[in-house]
Amino acid sequence: MTGTRVASAPPTVPAARVPRRRGAELALLVLAVLLCVYGYCAVGLARHGSVPPGAAGYGAGLGLLALLAHLAVRLRAPYADPLPLPIAVLLNGLGLVLIYRLDLETPHDEAAPAQLIWSTAGVALFITVVLLLRDHRLLQRYAYVSVVAALALMIVPIFFPAVNGARIWIRFGGLSIQPGEFAKVLLAVFFASYLAANRGALAGAGRTVLRFTRLHLPTGRVLGPVVAIWLLSVGVLVLERDLGTSLLFFGLFVTLLYVATGRTGWIAVGLLLAALGAYAVGSFEPHVHGRVQDWLDPFASIDAGAGPNQLAQSLFAFAAGGMLGAGLGSGHSILIGFAAKSDFILATAGEELGLAGLCAVFVLYALLVERGYRAGLDVRDPFGQLLAIGLATIITLQVFVIAGGVMGLIPLTGMAMPFLAQGGSSVVTNWIIVALLIRVSDSARGRLAAREGG
Repeated sequence: MTGTRVASAPPTVPAARVPRRRGAELALLVLAVLLCVYGYCAVGLARHGSVPPGAAGYGAGLGLLALLAHLAVRLRAPYADPLPLPIAVLLNGLGLVLIYRLDLETPHDEAAPAQLIWSTAGVALFITVVLLLRDHRLLQRYAYVSVVAALALMIVPIFFPAVNGARIWIRFGGLSIQPGEFAKVLLAVFFASYLAANRGALAGAGRTVLRFTRLHLPTGRVLGPVVAIWLLSVGVLVLERDLGTSLLFFGLFVTLLYVATGRTGWIAVGLLLAALGAYAVGSFEPHVHGRVQDWLDPFASIDAGAGPNQLAQSLFAFAAGGMLGAGLGSGHSILIGFAAKSDFILATAGEELGLAGLCAVFVLYALLVERGYRAGLDVRDPFGQLLAIGLATIITLQVFVIAGGVMGLIPLTGMAMPFLAQGGSSVVTNWIIVALLIRVSDSARGRLAAREGG
């Protein structure tokens, strides 16, 4: 007797659940705050032999800011990447420690209290962006509003007196703002929106330029507006003698153009134009020419009997740090002068934390940038991809330009190290960048979770 075999249905495999990882983020935040408090105490012990009286308040304040930011992410961006927020808290806290350490050498010019206020404002804006911006694609509607606002912010400082050779500040009494810091985020929004809307036309064949690169220019109707905006913004910055931000905008433009079109020829053209522009400005603009001369021979002032200049003092600080550093509070980087807390704060980190500590700082920046690029790769919409990659590129270029300048690898450009350096506009802007990266990453991973759950 032959029986009938009934095929059984295959067992249902449950969909993999996308982890939210908010617990991991909270644990990393606790570690970041503890490391910053330890650094604060180490400075006091090195300088005065006792724990600073404000250590508990510093730790509680930084911990409260971190907790509020974490709660905002947990509430509105539950699927966001867990790394950017703890990295930002750690870098910001380390910056406060380094500025406080330098304040002890300049009791008449304390910057740490003001930096703490600006950091609080930055975290407040981070929370506002995370809570109110439910979808990053809403920013695409305001592309032209963003570019008009960015150009206005860059033009205004022209009418104010120059500071240290550059017209990049707006000063009202004791308050100073650097509008170009906010303009870079607005331009990133515009570039991402315009290139996302026209990426097909930009990648299409057109007139061939540099045959060996296989680069084809699209029609002027498509490429013209974005190039005009970029040239106008760079032109304004050149008039202000803010060549560092000019280089940043140029790098941002070329990077997003390459990502949008997939044509590697844009990288070759970008490097060529950057080299030509740097040579022209470095040869004919006195302020920049002086920095190029210092870069070519940083010890010329010593040979002339005038003592070491800022770059030479910075190199001495890095050399004195060795492998493990002199210890927080035990260095002499204040000899660099007026820019020790801003442009050259990385020299303090190099001297007092050593090569090991400096590498750890660079790893933090590399992780932050990598998570930004990861968010751009994971999100599906073209605008989100370009926005995340553009924001991560801003951090990349800033770190490269500043670190290269203070280490003597490239001429100095006068920018603020993200989160570390003194500068209210810079720290606020960087917190906004982190908020936008978290929003994009939550969108990418949230859609994956919804698809697997469905």
